Amino acid sequence: MAGFIDIACNFTHPSFAENIDKVLQEADAVDVQKFVLLCASLKDLDPIQKIQYKDPSKFFITAGIHPHHAKEILDLNDQSLASILQSIQPNAIGETGLDYFRNISPPEVQRDSFEMHIEAAKELQKPLYLHQRDAHEDFIAIIKNNIQSFPQFVVHCFTGTQKQLDDYLELGAFIGLTGWICDEKRNQDLRASIKNIPLNRLMLETDCPYLMPKNLPNKPSKNINEPKFLPHIAGEVSNLMGISIDELRESTSRNAEIFFN
Repeated sequence: MAGFIDIACNFTHPSFAENIDKVLQEADAVDVQKFVLLCASLKDLDPIQKIQYKDPSKFFITAGIHPHHAKEILDLNDQSLASILQSIQPNAIGETGLDYFRNISPPEVQRDSFEMHIEAAKELQKPLYLHQRDAHEDFIAIIKNNIQSFPQFVVHCFTGTQKQLDDYLELGAFIGLTGWICDEKRNQDLRASIKNIPLNRLMLETDCPYLMPKNLPNKPSKNINEPKFLPHIAGEVSNLMGISIDELRESTSRNAEIFFN
């Protein structure tokens, strides 16, 4: 029986600097067996590899530049993004996409970066790991403009509307769900829509250390989310979908294994 796979772990975050081994042990104790290490910046490439070396059988890795850090593409000079990302032999290209919520990088630079990641994924024949916030129309437009040769992709940390979900599924996306689903008051539309996600398109994630599940009993004092809380998220999702947690675990882990291999 397959264990859980957490497809969003920000283990380069300072909150995990001193306790990564303990975090992994506690995850293993609740059957969270594999992890996707997220790359947000080119500065993350070396730290991610060091974590992966602890046990390559447990970790998948992404390589890319988060929309917040999209300005990093301005420093590439004559290097291609694909040549840089290929150096760590990633399982997926990203985390890339668009985030207009804060516009930490200008929108036009984000769009250029997204296009560059798409080209890198095509060149390296890797799937795309995508992020979208407050930028749905531009995000969809870029995907559609490249759709004839667009790589397989997952929209991680989905918190959108039924219309957005329909748009993603129509384009063949996988959908990543986080502990955001556990907030009954703020997420009634999201909670209602997830039953419409086909099981063969769904994956689970904590996005740790962010997005602590709202209804988690006995929350840690530092409010740091960890992979050990993924079964709690899975329990919420399985209840909303009307299926057993075993069926959900088997399906989502199989999807992740296929996607990241």
